[in-house]
Amino acid sequence: MSKTHCTASTALAVLLAFSATLPAVAAPHHTAATKPAATKEAAAPVKPPEDQILAVINGQVLTQRDVDNRAKLFVLSTGLPISPEIMGRMRGQIIHQLIDERLKTQEILKRHINVEPDQIAGAIANIEQRNGMPKNALRNRLASDGVSLTTLIDQIRVQIGWMQVLREKLGEEGRITATQISQREQALQAEQGRPQYFMSEIFVPVADPRHDEAELAFTKTIISQLREGAPFPIVAAQFSQAQSALDGGSMGWVQEDNLDPQVVNIVRQMPIGAISNPIQVAGGFVIATVQAKRVVGKQMGTQLDLRQAFFPFDAPLNPQNPTEQQRAALQKATTAVQTIHSCDAMEALNKSLGEKRPGNPGSQILERLMPQMKSVLESLPPNKVSRPLVSMDGIALLMVCNRQQKNLAQQSPSEIADQLMNEHVEQASRQLQRDLQRRAIIEMRPAAKATN
Repeated sequence: MSKTHCTASTALAVLLAFSATLPAVAAPHHTAATKPAATKEAAAPVKPPEDQILAVINGQVLTQRDVDNRAKLFVLSTGLPISPEIMGRMRGQIIHQLIDERLKTQEILKRHINVEPDQIAGAIANIEQRNGMPKNALRNRLASDGVSLTTLIDQIRVQIGWMQVLREKLGEEGRITATQISQREQALQAEQGRPQYFMSEIFVPVADPRHDEAELAFTKTIISQLREGAPFPIVAAQFSQAQSALDGGSMGWVQEDNLDPQVVNIVRQMPIGAISNPIQVAGGFVIATVQAKRVVGKQMGTQLDLRQAFFPFDAPLNPQNPTEQQRAALQKATTAVQTIHSCDAMEALNKSLGEKRPGNPGSQILERLMPQMKSVLESLPPNKVSRPLVSMDGIALLMVCNRQQKNLAQQSPSEIADQLMNEHVEQASRQLQRDLQRRAIIEMRPAAKATN
C-alpha cells in the first residue's frame, strides 16, 4: 500500500472514532444511539410450536410465530440482552398489542385504505437515518438476527394506515380553524410564567381497570429495560398505544393543562432524562420522560442556518481497510475544508456530489442537537467548514451561515395547529379503538395464557 493510501486509511479510522456517532443534520431527532444487537440466545427460551394458534380475531388467526417475531424485533431494537423470564412477562402484552393491530388492520382494509410501498420504504429509511445506519442496514441486520422484515413492515403499515383512518374519520371536524389557533394563543398568553415540558410518553392501555395486574407488570418490565439503556423512541414506537408512538413517543412542548393531573404531579418532580414509574391514568398506564423544562413564553436559544455537503461511500466503511473510493472521498473532503468559504459554495458542492443528503437541512436549534453535533457547531465560525464527519456511509461537512438568539417558547401558528391536530387525533384514536374492541369477536385459545 502506498504512503498516501496508508495515510488515508489511518485518517478514516481516527475520524470515524470521533464522529461515527454523529447523526445526519438532515434528520434532527432526539434518539438514543443503538447498541449492538442482543444475541439470539438471550431471547430464545423453549417455545411452543410456531404455528400454534393463540387467538382468533374476527376470523383472523394470531399464531405463536407472530408473537415470537415481535419479541425478536423488540430484543434487536433495544440492543439489550433480555432474559427468557423477562420475555415471558412481556408475552401477554405482546399478544394484546398484536390483537389490537389485527383490529386496526381490519378497519384499514374495510375502508379500502392502501398504504403504498414507498410510504413504508420511507419510514424504514427514516429509521435508518435517525440511527446513523447506511441504506438497507436495517434489513440486513434483521436478517442476520433471524427476524423477518415482514414483522417490521407489518407494524409500520398499521401505524401509517391507522393515521389515514383517523384523518378520514375526523374529516371536516379535523380541520384546525383560525379561531381555534387564536384561542390557544390567548390561553398560552394567560399561562405566561407557568412551567412547560418537552417530554415523551409510552401509553399502555388497560382493558379492565379492575384487573390491571398484567398491564402493570408489563409496564414495569418496559421501565426496567428503559433504565437499562433501551432507546425510548424505539420502545415507544413498538409498544405505546398513543398516537405519539408514530414520532417515537415525543409529545413536543406541552403545558400542564394538557396533561393528566397524575402525570403533572410526577413530571414536576422528575429530573431531566429520568424515566418515571408507572403513572395510572384513565384507560391505562403512562411512562414519561422529560427532555427539557422551561417557563411558558420564555426560553432563549440559538437558531442556526446551516448548509452541508455529503460525500457518499460506495460501501459501508471498514475503517481498517477503506476502499479506493472512500480514500478519495476523504481527500476531496479535506480539500473542500480549505477551499469552500461560503454557503452558496457548500450547496453547489453538495449538488455536484449527488445530493444524497439535503444541502440545506433547515434551521436547527443548537440547544436541541445531540451532544456530539452540538460540540461541532457551537464554536464553528460563520462561513467556515467543519472538520470531516465520518460515518459508515459517507463524510459530511457542515457550515454555519447565520446564528441568532431566539425566544424558542414563542409558538408559531403552524406549531399550535399541529399540536391541536395531534390532540384531536389522539382522542379519535382511543375512541375508535374502544369501539372496535367492543364490536369484535375475539376467541382466546388456552395457549395464549401459557407462559414460556
